[in-house]
Amino acid sequence: MPRAHLRTKLLLILSLLLVAPSGEAQSTTMITLDQAIDLAIAHNHALLASRTMIFQNQAQEITANLRPNPTLSFDSQFLPIFSPSNFSSDNLNEIQQFDLGIGYLFERGHKRQRRLQAAKDTTAVTTAQVSDDERTLTFNVAQQFVAVLLAESALQFASIDLKSFQNTVEVSHQQYTAGYISEGDYLKIKLQLLQFETDVSAAKLARVQALVALRQLLGYDAVPANYDVVGDLGYQPMHATLEDLQLEAQQNRPDYRAAKLGVTAAESQILLAKANGKQDVTGSALYTHVAGQSDASFFVSFPLAFFDRNQGEILRTRYALTQAQELQSAATETVMSDVSDAYETLRSNEEVVQLYTAGYLKAAQDSRDISEYAYKRGATNVLEFLDAERSNRAVQLAYRQALASYMTSLEQLKEAVATRTLP
Repeated sequence: MPRAHLRTKLLLILSLLLVAPSGEAQSTTMITLDQAIDLAIAHNHALLASRTMIFQNQAQEITANLRPNPTLSFDSQFLPIFSPSNFSSDNLNEIQQFDLGIGYLFERGHKRQRRLQAAKDTTAVTTAQVSDDERTLTFNVAQQFVAVLLAESALQFASIDLKSFQNTVEVSHQQYTAGYISEGDYLKIKLQLLQFETDVSAAKLARVQALVALRQLLGYDAVPANYDVVGDLGYQPMHATLEDLQLEAQQNRPDYRAAKLGVTAAESQILLAKANGKQDVTGSALYTHVAGQSDASFFVSFPLAFFDRNQGEILRTRYALTQAQELQSAATETVMSDVSDAYETLRSNEEVVQLYTAGYLKAAQDSRDISEYAYKRGATNVLEFLDAERSNRAVQLAYRQALASYMTSLEQLKEAVATRTLP
């Protein structure tokens, strides 16, 4: 994992540069979507916890590759413990018996090699699963990033709308003072100002909450509290076909790759189970000194495999292979369905955005402007003007929500294909 380590270190350095204060006053840290994703991959604690599973599995590879330890044995017999006066060199040489031996378990069936391969295959599956966690985190960050953009766009629109309506209230007060409109009409206009002020307050709260939620995904130590995002809600057309995206997803998706590697890992478990069914041989050598003579003995022992030949585990691993193969087929269907759903959702949201840009957005703004112009000159009543104002505000906010939905569905399609760039 050297490249992953290097990438993580570079991201950490980037984050430190982003949050480092400069001069006497620390300016607001601005991050783009790509920077937000990189920071989340480097700092998100849930992902960092998942990543340790790779290192745990690599440690298990070391354990799997270890050879059995030799056994050292020693014994002394016929010691005159209860007759201490008999301790002598003659007694030691002619009566007492000393045995010194060493034994070793010889594994058959390539057990160690099978254990190591099974451990490596498990590590490969875990690595793919962690990559899939990164894919999910990337989408969550992108989705929340779009939520921040929506909140900031709504706040910007609410602030502009409030300022514009405040001007309308001032004009209405002048008209009321001059006697051109009644007090009731003026109060209706003034009371409507509360809605605009409430919209601004709600938009400010939504922006703060969106930034806090995004910071939680990035990691609180990744960005300072006064950070902000760079970007705008916008429409970016996508030209790839569904078939091309599904084919690319099968090549890129880490969960599908994990399912394929799961089949390989299951096959390794079968080979390991068969190897464990082979009976190991224990060999030992023994040096004995007794009655003034020294002798050597050699022993070989192994179980007689009349009953236990690891049949149950071999059968279980075969069923586990069938399970892994079915999971791979299910993963294929999941990939195809995810891409198809995301693709159709994107197209549907694209149609909604185009409806607004094709004329409804401009029509709502023009209707509001015309009503305002007519109202200020006494050509229309206050109710018609307020209705046009509400309609324009609703259309403007709905258009921003449509843009956010489109951008979110675009990120969802990127997640389904497991890529950051789409044609």
